[in-house]
Parts: sequence; C-alpha cells; structure tokens
Amino acid sequence: MSQYNQAVRKYNEGVRNLERAINRYNQEVRSYNSRQRLNRQRLQSEFQRLQSQQATSYPTLRTSVTRLHVVYTRLEQAAAARALSPADNYFLDLAERETANSAEVVNALLAPEVSEATAPLQQTTITDEIAVISEDLDNRWRGALFALNAENPDAARHFCTSSREIFTQILEIKAPDDAVFAAIPDAKRTERGDATRRSKIAFLLLQKGVQLAELAEFASEDIANVLELFEVLNTGTHGRAGTYDITTLAAIKRRVEDGLAFLSRLAA
Repeated sequence: MSQYNQAVRKYNEGVRNLERAINRYNQEVRSYNSRQRLNRQRLQSEFQRLQSQQATSYPTLRTSVTRLHVVYTRLEQAAAARALSPADNYFLDLAERETANSAEVVNALLAPEVSEATAPLQQTTITDEIAVISEDLDNRWRGALFALNAENPDAARHFCTSSREIFTQILEIKAPDDAVFAAIPDAKRTERGDATRRSKIAFLLLQKGVQLAELAEFASEDIANVLELFEVLNTGTHGRAGTYDITTLAAIKRRVEDGLAFLSRLAA
C-alpha cells in the first residue's frame, strides 16, 4: 500500500509540474510572437551555419540532425493546420528548441565558437522533472554533470555514458510494455515483441490528452538524435576521444539537458 501511495504522490506531483509549466507558458502569451521570432531565428541560424560547414566529419550525426529537421517541419505544418491546446503549443515550442539544439551541437563539434559567457557546466536547469519520475535517475543526472569538467580529458564520454541510461529508463518506467499494449492494442512492436520507442511516446501523449499526433514521431526522432550523439562521443570519433573545449562541452550539455527535460515533461 505504501508503494502505491508513493506512486500516486509521484504521479500527482508530475501532473502539478506539467500544470505549472503550462501556466508559466500561458503567462508568457503576450510575448509569444516575439519569442517565436527569436526561436525561429536561432533555428534558421544554426541550420544555415551547419549547411555552410565544409568539414565532412560526423556524417551519421549530421544525417540524424537533417532527419530531425524534416520531422520537425512536418510537425510544424500539422500544427499550423489545426487549433492547438496550451499543452500542444507548449510541446511544440520545446520541439523547436530541440531541433535548434541538435544543429548547434554539431556546429560546436565541427567549428566551436568562442563564448564570452558560459554557465558553469555543473549547473542545471532541470529541477525536479527527473526526480518526480525516479530519484535514482535524478541522482544519475547529478553524477553525469559532476563528470562534465573541462579538465577531465574524457568528460564528454563519461557524461554521455551516464546520461544514456536515463533516457532509456524514463521510457521503461513511465511507459512499460504491458501498459502500452493495454492502452494501444495495435501499437507497433520491435523484432523482440517489445513496444517501439514511438509507441511508448504515443502512450505518454495519450495519457496527457495531447492531440498533436505528429509529436510522437518527433519525440522518437529526437531521442534517436541524442543517442546518435552519444554514439559519436563514446567512440571518440576522429581521435578526439572526448577532449573538448568548454564551449563545446556547454553545447553538448545543453543538447542532452534540454532533451531530458523534454522527455521528462512528456512522461511526467
């Protein structure tokens, strides 16, 4: 009974967190158009910079970023054709940020720019989003940040190794296969018979009442892009072996951090 009560408290706290996030979003409606222009400018700027890069490094990651942009464009077009709820608009904004982040991190890997002010790598914008789902996963996130130190020659690899499991476990905890198939009997399965990542995300959106179906495709592709980044950094592509300057580490951290926040808010 105590475990059930604890689960209920965590669920209710997750609902409250999303409600607070949506309330914050609604409070910003007056400045929405201005923020939207800035977000769009950042997205366009990062992709223009990526397209102008002459380097041929990180081909699989660049392909993943391009694919994510295509999927985001489909999501945006679908959103423009219907009336959106505050929750739909909230996640659409987060999706735009995710797409820009995906291009930004590749730009940083290919040709890092000097940043005049970079927030300490151990600081995080994630408050209790992960903790509501699992205190253990939240502790792992704090440990991943601890490893992200510019003086650590293997910082990126350590950070990504710790972070990868968090993405996987969030979906396992909040969208277990039995629950997915009970709610969506025709949900797609992997070759092993498990629910696919997209099916799990569709289940999470169903629980939230989010009507923007294309968001499931985007969120699945977004996680795939983050996992591809992990693969590149963990293998030490092109002999870098995780040795990156603080500006590049900051871009890597922002990509992973915002990706975790996006998934956690979908799952909470």
